[in-house]
Amino acid sequence: MKLATRINSFLRTEKNVLDVFEKLHNVDGLNYVDLNYPEHFDGVTVEEVKKSMEKNGLKLNGLALRFKDDFINGELANKKDKIADAALNLCKEAIDLTEKLGGSQITIWLGYDGFDYSFQINYSESWKKLVKSFQTLADYNRKMDISIEYKPYEPRSFSLLADAGTTLLMLEDIDKDNFGITLDFCHMLMKGENPAYGLDLAFDRDKLFGIHLNDGHGLQDDGMIVGSVNFIKTLEFLYYVKKYNYKGIIYFDTFPIRESAMEEADINVKMINKHFEIIEKVGMKRIENIIEMNDAVKAQRIFLEALK
Repeated sequence: MKLATRINSFLRTEKNVLDVFEKLHNVDGLNYVDLNYPEHFDGVTVEEVKKSMEKNGLKLNGLALRFKDDFINGELANKKDKIADAALNLCKEAIDLTEKLGGSQITIWLGYDGFDYSFQINYSESWKKLVKSFQTLADYNRKMDISIEYKPYEPRSFSLLADAGTTLLMLEDIDKDNFGITLDFCHMLMKGENPAYGLDLAFDRDKLFGIHLNDGHGLQDDGMIVGSVNFIKTLEFLYYVKKYNYKGIIYFDTFPIRESAMEEADINVKMINKHFEIIEKVGMKRIENIIEMNDAVKAQRIFLEALK
C-alpha cells in the first residue's frame, strides 16, 4: 500500500520540508510524499529536496498546486486573462518540477474559482475557460497525470467544481486520458455525498487518480483522524478501494492542531490497516453477497461483525 501524509501538519514545529522528511522516516508505513507548489520549495533547492527524499526512503507522488494572493478572485477561470495565464504557467512549472523529481502527477484544487453572490460570474464562460486551460495542461506533457481535487466551498461560498458528478462532467468535456479526479473524504462529506458512491463512479470511468483520506462532521474541512467520526462510511469506502485494487497513493489529508503530527500520522496508518483487517475478516465475498441482497437490515451485519 502506498501511503503519504500532509507535510503542513509537521511544519508547525519543523523548519522546512527537509526536516519533515527526517521525521517521516520514523513513521512506519509512510513511503510517499506529496508536496505543495510553490509553498514547500521556499528556502530549499530542488536538489536538496531530491537528496533528502532519497536519504529518508521516500518517493514523490506529485505536487499539489497552491494559489494565493493574486488569485483570490479566481485561478484558471479568472476574468482577467493575465491572472488566468499566471495560474496556468504555475501549473506548467509544477508539471516540469514533478517530472524532474520523479513524480507522476500534479493535483489541482481551485479554491478560488467559484463565486459568493448571485449574478457575480458568467457560469458558462467560466466553465469553458476552465475546460480550455485544462486541455492546454493535458497537452503540455501527455506523460504527466493531472488530477482535479474538488471541494464544495471554502474559501468561496460556491466552487465551480463542487462535487463528484460536476467534476466527472468536467473530465468528460476535457476529454483527455491524462486527466482524472482526486477524492477527498472530508470534501465529500461537506457536500453531503456518500464517499463510496463517488469512488465507484470515478473508478468505473477509469478516472480515479488520487485519494485523500481523513474524516469530519461534514460542516467544514475538519481533516480529522481516519475513521474517527464516520467509521462505517470509511469502511465502505475502503471496501471499494480494495475491490477495485486501487494502486494509487492514499494521502492522509488530516490537520492535527493540538495533537502531535508524528503520533497522528502513526494512528492514521494503524487505523487504515485496521479497517482493511476488518474487511478481510468479514470477507470480500460475504460483503459482496450482502450488497447484492439490497437489504438494509442485513447490511448491518457487516457493522456488527466489525464490532466483534
